[in-house]
Amino acid sequence: MIQIDALRFAWPQDTRRDRPPADTLAIDALHIEAGSTVFLHGPSGSGKSTLLGLLAGVLVAGSGRVSLLGTAWSTLSVARRDAFRADHVGYIFQQFNLLPYLSPTDNVLLPCRFSARRLQRAHGPGGSARSQAQSLLERVGLDPSHWSRASSALSVGQQQRVAAARALIGRPEVVIADEPTSALDADLRETFMNLLMDECRAAGSTLVFVSHDARLAERFDRQVSLVEINHAAIDRAAA
Repeated sequence: MIQIDALRFAWPQDTRRDRPPADTLAIDALHIEAGSTVFLHGPSGSGKSTLLGLLAGVLVAGSGRVSLLGTAWSTLSVARRDAFRADHVGYIFQQFNLLPYLSPTDNVLLPCRFSARRLQRAHGPGGSARSQAQSLLERVGLDPSHWSRASSALSVGQQQRVAAARALIGRPEVVIADEPTSALDADLRETFMNLLMDECRAAGSTLVFVSHDARLAERFDRQVSLVEINHAAIDRAAA
């Protein structure tokens, strides 16, 4: 499903420093099988969010190959990357990236506006995309009284749940989650994780999940330490 080969990526060098930025990435190989669940971990500044951006084609590697479903992101134009991402990737951003003036329901439906493929998949037997959006909102624990309010009126934890429902709608092949439980209490975190794992399993989606909460790691098929696979970090430690 996801394949990385000879990846090299660096943000612009800070001229005040004589070392590479902390989140410079040099990954020789990382292959993630279809339908698997991966827990990606590492200290702050190690490049976890940067790597997720590369996996989703939000960022493009300076060299090497990052591919999804056999398609290298570097071979696509900006417009085609956006369309390909909308069709195949559900992304829970660390900062949520909700449109504040839209309701939670309409925020969840956004992928269906940009992807006919996701829209078609969101139409279940006898249902509509809107009904699936509201079903997901209910299952992530957002009270129906909030479904039609402006998303800007929601708490941080409520916005996080809306972002999760948006990523799941239309059964994307890949779900990328960047610290999706950071604003949830223990009970909501358990409910959220059950929903996320169940939805990905039912859709056959590959899940790549970043978290500092090591208690969640045992739920996943595979655990990947970014520090261990990132040669840039290894070289810095040795310097």
